[in-house]
Amino acid sequence: MVEKDICWILDTLAKEYVGGAYPGRSSEGLNPEWPADPFHVLIATILSQRTRDDNTRRASDNLFHLYDSIDELADADIDKVVDAVRPAGFPKQKGSAIIECCQMLRDEFDGIVPSDTEELLKLPMVGRKTAACVRSYAMDIPSVCVDTHVHRIANLMGLVHTKDPTETEFELMRITPKDRWNDINRYIVRHGQVVCLPNKHNCSKCSVRSMCDSCTIPY
Repeated sequence: MVEKDICWILDTLAKEYVGGAYPGRSSEGLNPEWPADPFHVLIATILSQRTRDDNTRRASDNLFHLYDSIDELADADIDKVVDAVRPAGFPKQKGSAIIECCQMLRDEFDGIVPSDTEELLKLPMVGRKTAACVRSYAMDIPSVCVDTHVHRIANLMGLVHTKDPTETEFELMRITPKDRWNDINRYIVRHGQVVCLPNKHNCSKCSVRSMCDSCTIPY
């Protein structure tokens, strides 16, 4: 079993995936037209739950074309929001949650997306992954954002041996320098989208396979 160097892994992946990834980016690596501020990243990350990247991109573009602020979405017509976010799946659930989320931000947080994790977790459909994405991508606060790609690949490689994303988050925090926490999601997600696919790992194309416990192809 190879001793893991997570900083080397992140440095290597950074060369492969310039710019990394964040919610709303297309599968081709193109950034959305809307800004990566706390409001937009929060809503896009809610939309990204249980759907593909391109679906998130279409839904977020649709929504922000109609409503582009916390106040506008707080007062939005539910039917229009549901129709706009339909490409992301679960449109009624996500549409209702987004409107309620913006109402809470307006009424309880003075129209500002909070930076504290526990405060973010009070918002509808915001779990630890969504909170970490907002803190990492929109606020540049060191945070380990664990989605299905990060949880799966970290365990495949042997970086962690965990049962769920929350365990993975805290274990990655333990073994990774804090100033590299934001890079974990940024580059491992892209690796999971391009090379280490859920149903096909493509080890021959993997630039970090020398650090992977699951790879049987010589480096």
